[in-house]
Parts: sequence; C-alpha cells; structure tokens
Amino acid sequence: MDSPPQSSKSAVGRTIAVILAGLSLYIVLPALVRVISSWPRLSSLSPWWWLVAIVAEALSFFCAMALLRLVLRSKGWFAVVTAGLAGNAVTNTLPGGDAVGASVQYRMLHASGIDPVQAAGGLAVSSIIGVAGLFSLPIFALPIIFGGTVSAGLVHAGELGVVGFVLISVLGVVLLSTDGPLMRLGRVLQWIISKLPKKKKPAGDLPSRLVKERDLVRADLGQNWWKAVLLVAGRIGLDYFSLLAALRATGAHPNPSLVLLAYAATAVIALIPITPGGIGIVEASLSGLLVLANVPSSSAVLATLVFRLGSYWLPTIAGGVCYILFRRRYGSLNSPSAVS
Repeated sequence: MDSPPQSSKSAVGRTIAVILAGLSLYIVLPALVRVISSWPRLSSLSPWWWLVAIVAEALSFFCAMALLRLVLRSKGWFAVVTAGLAGNAVTNTLPGGDAVGASVQYRMLHASGIDPVQAAGGLAVSSIIGVAGLFSLPIFALPIIFGGTVSAGLVHAGELGVVGFVLISVLGVVLLSTDGPLMRLGRVLQWIISKLPKKKKPAGDLPSRLVKERDLVRADLGQNWWKAVLLVAGRIGLDYFSLLAALRATGAHPNPSLVLLAYAATAVIALIPITPGGIGIVEASLSGLLVLANVPSSSAVLATLVFRLGSYWLPTIAGGVCYILFRRRYGSLNSPSAVS
C-alpha cells in the first residue's frame, strides 16, 4: 500500500501542533490574560530599572548571536544576527516553531554563503551549549535548596534542572567524542532531506561530513572554550538579570537565589515546544513561581510582563525586520550567495 504523500503528512503534523498549542493556550489563558492586562500599570514602574531590564535583554541576545558566530567560525555579523533573530521570530509565532525556526535559520545561513554542513553543525552545537547552560542554573542554588527554606515547588524545579543538566551534559559528551551516534543522526537527516520535494539532494557522504564538521567545531572550541563559556554565561546571566531588574522596577526586593530557581524552572518548561515561543506557558509558570519565591503577586505579574516584552515581543518584531533586511541583501533563500 502506498504511503501518504509528504504534503499530507506535513499537513497532519501541522494540524496536531495547532491543536496542542490551542489546548495549551486554553489552559493557561487566565494567567496570560492576567499578565497582559497589567499593561496599564507599566507607567508605575521605575523608568531606570525598566531601561536596565531592556538593555540587559538586548545584551543577552548579543551574546547568543556572538556564540553562534563563534561556533560557525564566521567573521561576519550581518548574516548571523539576521538569521538568528529571524529564526527566533518564527519560533515565537508558529506552532511547533522550533523546528521551523531552525530550518529558516539554516536556510538563511546557507543562502548567505555558509556551507550547509557547517551551518547545521554550528546550530546544533550552539543549541546544546545553550540548553546545558540553562540546566546548570539550579546547581548554583543548591545551598538554598538544601537549606530547607524553599517551597516544595521550587525544590522540585531545582531537582529537575540538576537531572536535566546531567542528561544534556552526557548527550553533549557523547556527540562530541564518539562517531557512531552522529553517523546515525547524519543518515537520518540525509533520509529526511532526500524526501523533501523540489530540493537539491544532499551528497551521499552527509554522515561523514557531519563528523568532520564536528571535529572542526570541537577543535575550534578547544582553542576558544573560554569565549564559549563567557558567551553562554552572558546570554543566560543577562537574561536572568533582566528579570531581576524587572522585579526591582516594580518596587519588589526578592531573594536573588529564589528568583534564580523560578527563572531556571521556567526556562526548562519553555524548552517544551507546546505553544509558539512558550506564549502563555512562560507567563503562567514564571508569575506563579515568582509568587512561590515570596514575590508579591501583583509585582510578579507586572515583572513577568516587562520581562516578556524584552525577551519575546521586541525580539519577535526585530526578527521580522531582520528577515526583510536579509532578503534585500541576499535575495532568495534557495540560492546560496557569496558572503559579502
């Protein structure tokens, strides 16, 4: 019996993603509405702390783009920044947008003249490093977790983060030190790409090319490991500091360690691609966990709105602008150009 056409399978997948996103949004809608409806209270914020929160978030995104540029071994900034922000915008707006956003980012990097395997390897390494950094956050709050002064909800969040950090670290070590799993991944990717209609078929040595690219990235990171560590720390640390600044803008003076646990747990939850960009999920989780971190409910809701303005809404708008600027310089995403 013939298998369904590829387009039919894709349509079914998109339909399921939309349904799951819709159900999830319905569940968290009250929290989302509560956060968004607090916008009239933005005028009551401390303007200087609000500015600090937005600037810290902008610098956090800069660190993320610099890390991607490092693992791509690219000297240019324009293609990396525009592709990164455009891919982030797609992730934030489409159901199941993580895969689509990564695809857009990959195609933009390829269209700018970056080798496709180099682009795929750089995106994968950047993602693994970033996720490992997020899962490592609860480790810094272990003293307060075991101090017995934290709510059960935050303790469980910290334990989840520690377990996740161990798992992602093991995955990273396996992929960076052994060839077998990466070869199998390459064969799967080659099969998937070969099924895509009207696309240039990849060379038959994609698995070995992935291994070669991994070795190049590993050697380069071996020489620049301190840069990668600083950029990951800057990406996550500035994002966390943006949340602290948003809380201070509301007049709250929370315990930074408890806020770190709330932030880390929300970041882990947001990794699950239930809704586009974690919309609704992040608002519900972060505002609720901040209350568990002894932040007054009104301050938690308002700070969540400020934080999401800097980490979700403004970058999403910037991503749309970046896509237009990229297309003006490089044209179609289907034909690679020389890097200018």
